[in-house]
Amino acid sequence: MTAAARAAPANGLFVAVVGPSGAGKDALIRGLADRIDAGDRVFIARRVVTRPADAFEDHDTLAEHEFLAACADGRFALAWSAHGLHYGVPREIEARLEAGQAVVCNVSRAVVGELRRLFRQSLVVLVTARPETLAARLAARGRDDGASRRERLERSAAAEVVCQPDATIDNDGALDEAIERLQALVFGALRSAAP
Repeated sequence: MTAAARAAPANGLFVAVVGPSGAGKDALIRGLADRIDAGDRVFIARRVVTRPADAFEDHDTLAEHEFLAACADGRFALAWSAHGLHYGVPREIEARLEAGQAVVCNVSRAVVGELRRLFRQSLVVLVTARPETLAARLAARGRDDGASRRERLERSAAAEVVCQPDATIDNDGALDEAIERLQALVFGALRSAAP
């Protein structure tokens, strides 16, 4: 499954927050959401995933057959599969981009090349943490067994090289500092992207 075929509006800025599982991408995005208001021209996009949301990952949920039907109907601006699940970013973001807003979303590193082709103005922010921090966070979620967690961590380093981020945030320290860094990156890029 790949991103949508038609080109998205070029006025706004797509901010892709990427990184390995356990890096804290959703925590940073939630923190950013708490710091913005309607006048900031920043929109936090909710992904659609074929897994129920939980305390670690906030998203909308569709059953697999519903997701595939939505994808066939062209309801996603960007869609991909990973770890046996399907993920999509609703096409509603196109109106936000057309209005010159920054759309911030947690996406897979595997679709960075595609999103850069789809969205003329993009900012790819890689969120990282030390391997032992990632392992501890993944264990706390209780979704995978030890072998699956090790496999995810091993794939992580290679994926970071491939996605060639525009900026990196180390999320091993104070969460507030990492949120401030994301906020500065988003607002700085939005100013630069303004026509």
